[in-house]
Amino acid sequence: MTQEEFLIAKKEYIELLVSTERKNIEGLISFLEKNDFFDAPSSSKYHSSFKHGLLFHSLNVYHNLIKLADIYDLEKSINTNSIIITSLLHDICKTSFYVLEKRNKKINGVWEEVDVYTINDTFPAGHGEKSVIIAQQFIKLSMEEILAINWHMGGFDIRCMDYQGKTALSNAMEKFKLVTLLHMSDIAATYLEEKRE
Repeated sequence: MTQEEFLIAKKEYIELLVSTERKNIEGLISFLEKNDFFDAPSSSKYHSSFKHGLLFHSLNVYHNLIKLADIYDLEKSINTNSIIITSLLHDICKTSFYVLEKRNKKINGVWEEVDVYTINDTFPAGHGEKSVIIAQQFIKLSMEEILAINWHMGGFDIRCMDYQGKTALSNAMEKFKLVTLLHMSDIAATYLEEKRE
């Protein structure tokens, strides 16, 4: 991502959040600015594992969610602000989560020292639930938004390893279509659109 692409993406991201007119959205944006959200990768090596990757991924999820809501004729039944909030904030749990380290990597048969992202979770509160916790420190989320962000990993969520977790996810998806759409949007961005190492 070039510097110009980054600045355009950051402007779009902030303008979308501001457009929700959610009380204290400026406080949340300030938190993201003060921490590393806009510089962070989306993963250590799986998808968008580069500087600004988390911003890039979040916007991909937003654009996918808009498309899916249209495909399934749900754009009128799902609040536009909820689409913005859930897609752009679903992975804020990755703020202050990755650090750059030096590692040796064999490139063209020669060992070279390279920068790699590793995990340094300073607030180990899970994944989707951690994003909900962080967001709610600044803005009020609806029940639909809480469930969509909380369960955006779908069946990949470790909590779905037992019957109770699977049942909770299924109930959330049946209750709110946004839960399913956010998961589908995230999967499409991760596995179909973004570079994986």
